[in-house]
Amino acid sequence: DEEFDELCFEFGLELDEVTSEKDIISKEKGEEKAKGASEIIIYKIDVPANRYDLLCLEGLVRGLQVFKERINLPRYEKIIPAEGAGQRLIITEQTVQVRPHAVAAVLRNITFTKERYDSFIDLQEKLHQNVCRRRALVAIGTHDLDTVSGPFTFTAKPPSEIKFKPLNQSQEYTASQIMHLYRTDSHLRHYLHLIENKPLYPVIYDSNGVVLSMPPIINGDHTKINVNTRNVFIECTGTDITKAKIVLDIIVTMFSEYCEKPFSVEAAEVIYPNGKTHIYPELAYRKEKVKADLINKKIGISETPSSLAKLLTRMCLNSHVIGNGNHIEVEIPPTRADIIHACDIVEDAAIAYGYNNIQMTIPKTYTIANQLPLNKLTELLRHELAAAGFTEALTFALCSQEDIADKLGMDISATKAVRIANPKTAEFQVARTTLLPGLLKTIAANRKMPLPLKLFEISDIVVKDPSTDVGARNCRHLCAVYYNKTPGFEITHGLLDRVMQLLEVPPDEDDGYMIKAAEGSAFFPGRCAEIFAKGQIVGKLGVLHPDVITKFELTMPCSALEINIEPFV
Repeated sequence: DEEFDELCFEFGLELDEVTSEKDIISKEKGEEKAKGASEIIIYKIDVPANRYDLLCLEGLVRGLQVFKERINLPRYEKIIPAEGAGQRLIITEQTVQVRPHAVAAVLRNITFTKERYDSFIDLQEKLHQNVCRRRALVAIGTHDLDTVSGPFTFTAKPPSEIKFKPLNQSQEYTASQIMHLYRTDSHLRHYLHLIENKPLYPVIYDSNGVVLSMPPIINGDHTKINVNTRNVFIECTGTDITKAKIVLDIIVTMFSEYCEKPFSVEAAEVIYPNGKTHIYPELAYRKEKVKADLINKKIGISETPSSLAKLLTRMCLNSHVIGNGNHIEVEIPPTRADIIHACDIVEDAAIAYGYNNIQMTIPKTYTIANQLPLNKLTELLRHELAAAGFTEALTFALCSQEDIADKLGMDISATKAVRIANPKTAEFQVARTTLLPGLLKTIAANRKMPLPLKLFEISDIVVKDPSTDVGARNCRHLCAVYYNKTPGFEITHGLLDRVMQLLEVPPDEDDGYMIKAAEGSAFFPGRCAEIFAKGQIVGKLGVLHPDVITKFELTMPCSALEINIEPFV
């Protein structure tokens, strides 16, 4: 187990756990339920999401064997049958609205065993969940070719006109009845929404009108494959042609090793509504050139081009040195759809070299991290406000429209608030434009606490700003509230003086700070002042209006102070 764990790590995988069916059941449901379950050891292996070729035992074993240099990478071959002898899939124009793309291939004279068959079905399920995005992009259908006769037609019809016996059912149903039947099915109900509201449902027929499948929901029972199936017809329909090709390539490359002629796939012809034809699977090999220096530089190693080529070959990318000895030609097989850019090749070279073998070095660029000045000022102020007898609160950055507008006596349009497009609850509709509502709600939730309540918060608020690239900006605000039997304006004013003293801003009209009587919708008339500093209005302080206090379900007077601290950084 330890050796295998080590091998997985070297290959860029993770052996998640070594367990058995019995262990799994006893963990989830207890010892009693686990009686009689299999004790065969199971390896749970974590495969990266980009490596579709490692999602089945065949691909994983093949990849590890090539990595250990025990076998050479097989060459996948596409066999194009003689004129008129191959399978054809005709796409009609009705499919354009629902699932416009389809690809197909045939695995001839394949030999299944119970294990191979299970792996074949399991791979389709894993691909459906992964690259097929729960069948939304691609749906795979595999059929026993000997039970049907081509050419096949991929079309779309009204649900009432489609009638067939679905997989593992005993009678025929129309498409509408099938949708109803599977609404309670724990596995298939998740896919019904993909075509449920479409006027036409996609369907594949053979030349005698036998239904092969109704993608992406269910295959027909007539063509179901089993362990004794010898010839498998594979079709992938979808909304994304690139993904459909990848899925088809993965399935045929993984299981063609069990065909009479290993690693060979019989091609099928797809005929489009406009009359054009295309042969699938593509099984495209392509060549890329990479500089050895680039690989060395990106990874931080100094290997020779020939040893880098050998490393890449171990990762299923056949490579050799070309030209003046500094370029490596890499052949990308059809199983490696994840190789899109040179950096993907570099990554594979790094995995084969071994991350643990890369020498640690001190970076050439000398950088020392430092706290953002705004955050540093925030930290300093938080300690000082706590020392002044105020308790810090941390409230949600999202709130309801009422909190920042109606309850504070303002119109929502005047707040410049950023709105959430699809709020899940009424409490989280907009990003806060002021910290005051959060603190008042905190007081409302703590009314049982002994008076006075003195709270503060220093956090970001969000306002719309067309001049920024994202259309909004954050501002760091400081807000404090005092809640008692008397409004305590003098305490809030005293706190403002203390903050200004700490910021070294003198009480001076010209180059310091001053307060000036003003009106604010949330404040009591004649009990509100604007704070001027650094030549601008930085905030307000005052006694809150009784209406505001009532709307926040409070019963005592309250004074508040809110300033923007960014000008003081």
